Amino acid sequence: MIRTANEKDAKAIADIYNYYIDNSIITFETEHVSTEEMANRIEESLIQNLPYLVIEEKSKVVGYAYASKWKGRCAYRYSVESTVYLDHKATGKSYGTLLYKELFNQLKGLGYHAVIGGISLPNPASVALHEKMGMAKVAHFKETGFKFDKWIDVAYWQKIL
Repeated sequence: MIRTANEKDAKAIADIYNYYIDNSIITFETEHVSTEEMANRIEESLIQNLPYLVIEEKSKVVGYAYASKWKGRCAYRYSVESTVYLDHKATGKSYGTLLYKELFNQLKGLGYHAVIGGISLPNPASVALHEKMGMAKVAHFKETGFKFDKWIDVAYWQKIL
């Protein structure tokens, strides 16, 4: 089941995200995000009328996706950045695809024009998901992040809704 996230989902979302902070280059954050901070992030998206979705399996949150403003300048108002994370034990079940389909549908309904997704590399699963969703690689920045004692490239994929 996919639904809009709420404050009660913050702990589950933080747990999913904190796993990736500790174990991957997918996020460039290095310190755990508290339940309270995650609740604030959810609320910030919803206040901006941007979708923040969770997917449940047997009433347990196993993934989430959301959109955030791409840039602050007015002319960017029809562009958003998309983000998706799955519980590391719930991958390979098409949950990312389901979340992105719903996210993109909602964004289109809200009048957004462009969706941009950033991916730290290497990340073949995320690249495959973005390309499956019709997103095309539009930029590649070399060594823009530094985590786990190594430099990390970041690339961007984009889809016009």
